[in-house]
Amino acid sequence: MKKLILMSVMIACCFLTANAQKTVVSQNNQKVYEQPEVMPEYPGGMSAMMDFLYSNLKYPKDAAKQKVEGRVLVLFVVETDGTLTDVKVAKKVFPSLDAEAVRVVKKMPKWIPGKQNNQVVRVHFALPIVFKTK
Repeated sequence: MKKLILMSVMIACCFLTANAQKTVVSQNNQKVYEQPEVMPEYPGGMSAMMDFLYSNLKYPKDAAKQKVEGRVLVLFVVETDGTLTDVKVAKKVFPSLDAEAVRVVKKMPKWIPGKQNNQVVRVHFALPIVFKTK
């Protein structure tokens, strides 16, 4: 009896895993929009995003010591559930500044997704993050 229950649980787990994988694959195969009718938005708007960046960005010590400044351009995809994926640097400035920009973007909460024809869609998003010494 225990073997039958264990086997049933294992089969159920296999089906759940297969369904989850199909969901991820189908989401990744969806078109990623550049300019949908409604762009994705950080929860609370631009000022809330600026507050988040101000609170969470840490100027790397090596960059500060060398007085390196610049604008890191971070690209990512806002998924239909608001999560951020495929986070990467498009315009590099300095290795530790680039890494810090990616770290903070990955730490962001879920966004409000973009819409096309009243349907939530995946959207490419470019976010410039400026590092400036005081």
